[in-house]
Order: sequence, then structure tokens, then C-alpha cells
Amino acid sequence: MSIFSIPDVLVQLEVAPVNPGTFSKATGWRAAPDARRFPAINPSTEEATAEIAASTAEDYEAIVESAVDTFKSWRMVPPPRRGELVHRIGQLVAENHDALGAIVSIDTGKSIMEGKGEIKEVIDMAVMAAGQSRMLYGFTQQSQRAKHRMYDQWLPLGVAGIITAYNFPAAVWAQNGFLSVIGGNTVIWKPSPKVPLTAIALQHLANRAMKELKCEGVFSLFLPDNNSVAELMLDDPRIALVSFTGSTGVGHKVAAKVSADLGRRYLLECSGNNGCIVDETADLAMAAKAITFGVVGTTGQRCTSTRRVIIARPVAEKFTELLKQAFAQVKVGDPRERDTLVGPLIDRAAVMHFEEAVRSATTLGGKVVFGGHRLNRPGYFVEPTIITGVKGHWPCAQHETFAPIVYLIEYETLDEAIDIHNNVAQGLAGGMHSSNVSNIERFLSAEGSDCGITRVNMGTTGADVGAAFGGEKETGGGRTAGSDAWKGYMRRQSVCVNWGHETAWDNVIKLA
Repeated sequence: MSIFSIPDVLVQLEVAPVNPGTFSKATGWRAAPDARRFPAINPSTEEATAEIAASTAEDYEAIVESAVDTFKSWRMVPPPRRGELVHRIGQLVAENHDALGAIVSIDTGKSIMEGKGEIKEVIDMAVMAAGQSRMLYGFTQQSQRAKHRMYDQWLPLGVAGIITAYNFPAAVWAQNGFLSVIGGNTVIWKPSPKVPLTAIALQHLANRAMKELKCEGVFSLFLPDNNSVAELMLDDPRIALVSFTGSTGVGHKVAAKVSADLGRRYLLECSGNNGCIVDETADLAMAAKAITFGVVGTTGQRCTSTRRVIIARPVAEKFTELLKQAFAQVKVGDPRERDTLVGPLIDRAAVMHFEEAVRSATTLGGKVVFGGHRLNRPGYFVEPTIITGVKGHWPCAQHETFAPIVYLIEYETLDEAIDIHNNVAQGLAGGMHSSNVSNIERFLSAEGSDCGITRVNMGTTGADVGAAFGGEKETGGGRTAGSDAWKGYMRRQSVCVNWGHETAWDNVIKLA
């Protein structure tokens, strides 16, 4: 029995059979006469849910001009007032929590549980950003000059371009967009065309909030379906900041194009190839449960998904059996079914990458001990997969495959385990399961994990909005969400004020 009705969800969230992909203050919802239509494909059924009229180059120009014009007034709005807008969006999202969770599921194939979890992250991010709007702190410093006051302050950048990936079509917009807006920037959102319906639904809610608070133009939507139009944002000096979430390959292009104009900024959150060390003192049952969700959650399509388990040889056999038991309890199926935990991959290409990764590992000597196949049914479904006997240097373990595959790599010493963990190009999330305090503290030290996120006795997935999110090396170095990540969306200014009546030149220059 289905948990939700797709037509009912679309009606509630104002998603029509055909939807314009462009929204700005200047244009409203607009579809250019020559706009190409593209389908929103439900990966659970391989059927089109609705159509979108793609944004054109002319649409982009109108959107940017509107965002630049709105910025001139928005930057002077007091930050707590900016926070009220974000908070109101969060309220509207909360009022539509179930429907939005369902549309995330329709777009991505996530289970309804995960879809609702992502929307809860949007709500939490709105609450956090609204509070942060009253705490955009600078530092008071001590001047070497008498009767001078010196301090730092943080000011808006301009227009922020937010480019989001298909796997988290709502949360990444919130992480970036809400911080951009409380910082005094206007936002142009370029979502993945693979998941357009979530973006359209959220833009409708943002429009309601902007209209209620009389601050139209702060959030805009730009939804092209081809790279040449999408990349207009990268070359445009009017876009002060580009935040990109996606593959490392595209991240390199973003960095090169944006940094060609000195003064423009980019934030990158790119590929992860996340490892988890399980030592001989670990609670193996707890590790197996945590790692299972780390592997299969979002069908392995999280940048923080657990890709490699680096397991102490004395406990490898027992851990593998526990992991197989855990995987056997995971139901793969239609997200509309109540007991489904894992849905499909996003598209046919993702299935092909899954199959190629399995072939690569087994050709080199790896052994599939669970899963390994595409399911024979409509939709892009595959089996969660465990492959043992893998070596850390194999190509399949060096590159990220966005799929529910985990490679088990055995080690002898902790030195070897840490080396395997760190010896990949990516540096997003890492973990350790252990009850040995010395091992744990070493993993958390400067000679331990080289990742931006490190977890102990937990899975590598899951984000707390209060913490900064992002990673090192080819993951890109950007940070979003909590801690002091808000500073990445603002410009720093050092200020010195002479409140006395003297200058250093008084003994040199005499004026009548």
C-alpha cells in the first residue's frame, strides 16, 4: 500500500504538469517561448512525473539583473530582519513537511523516511540561520595608537550562486542559501535538472515568505537543462560567490573559472571516498549496524556514504558475517511502500557505474559476498553489495562510486589502517569503531584522519546542522551549515576609528 499519492503531493505543493524553470522578482514564473521542455523522471518507475520548461540564457540575464538590483536594498536590511525571512521559510516548510518529504522521494527515489529527514534538516537549518543572524560577530582589537578603536566586521558579498546536486535537493539549498541570505546576499539557485520538482516546490514556499515580509527578489530560481547555459554563472563577475556541490571533476572547472576573476569566491563540496576503521576492540554489532546505514542510506548516493571498511584481520570474518546479516534485513523497493529502507539509484547511468565497479573489483580478485546485481524490475534498483578481499590501492577503492557498495580491506597494524584510510584523493568523512582510547585519540590527532569530518563509533553519514560540513583535499575545502561557516558567505573588513583630535603628523605639518 502506498504511503502517499503522487498527484495529491503535486497539487499541494503547486507543482503543475508543466512548470517554468525560471523565477525572479523581475520575471515571476517564466518560460521562454523557445524553452526546451525536459521531464522529471521518477527513478522508482522510470516514468515522467511532470515537465519543466528549461531556463535559457535570456532568462539567466533577467535573473541576474534582478538579483543585483535587489541586493542594493537587501544589504542594508538589518541582519535579524533577514533572519525573519529565513525563519518564515522554515515555518512554511514545516507546515508542508510530509508533502515535501514525499516530493524529495519522488525526485530522488529516497525512502519516505529519508525524504522527511532531509526536510527536517531544512527546518533545522532555518532555525539555526535565523538565530545566527543576530550573531554575525566581529572582534574588538587593541590599537597601538592612543584614542583609536579597532575592530573587525563582516559585510555582504553580493549575489550568491548556489549549485546543488541531485542527492540532497533540499538540504544543500538550505545550508548555503540561508547563510547567504542572513549575510545580506541575494541568492540564485541552480538545482540539478535530475531533481527539479523539489526546487520548484521550495521556490513556491520561499515566494510566499518573501511576499509576506515584503522582501521579494532575495531568492531566485535558475533551472537550465544543459551545461552551456548553466555555466554562465561561472563566468559572470556579477556573481560574487559560487557554492558548488557535486563531482570533483566539475569542481575543478568551477574553481578554475571563478578564480579567474580575482575577488570572486567559490565554495566546493565535492566527492567523498569515506573510510571507516574497525579495530579488534570494536563493538562489532554496533559497528555493523552503523556501517550498514552508512553504506545503503540514500542508496549509497551520499557524499559521506561509507565506501571502505578497513577491518582488523583477527575480527574480519566475524564482522563480515554480522554485516551480511544486517544487509539481509534491508528492504529495497518503492519508496511509497511503508517498510522500504532503500530506493533506486538516480538513473540508468548510475546503474551502469554500479555494475562497472563490481566488475572492476571482482576482476582484480575481490569477492562479492552479498548483493552485486541490478534488480529485475522497473526502476533503477540494485542490491546493496559487500565485496571482500579488496586492496586499498585498487582503482575501485580509490574512486568514489555513488552506489551502495562497500569494500572490506583487512589490515595488520594501526599504522597500516590509517595509511589506507588517508591514501585516497578525497577527504570528506572518516570514522573509527573502537573501545581503545589510545587508538581513538591517535585517529583524531594530526597523524590520524585527514578528513573534514571525523566520527567515532558512528557511521560516516549524517549531518548535525550545528557543525561545519565539508572536507579536505579533492573534496574541495568548503564549509557549509554550522560553526562559523557563515563567514564564508561574507567579506571581512578591518576598521580603525580615530576618536581623538590628534594625528601622527601634528609635529610635522602646521596648519593655520
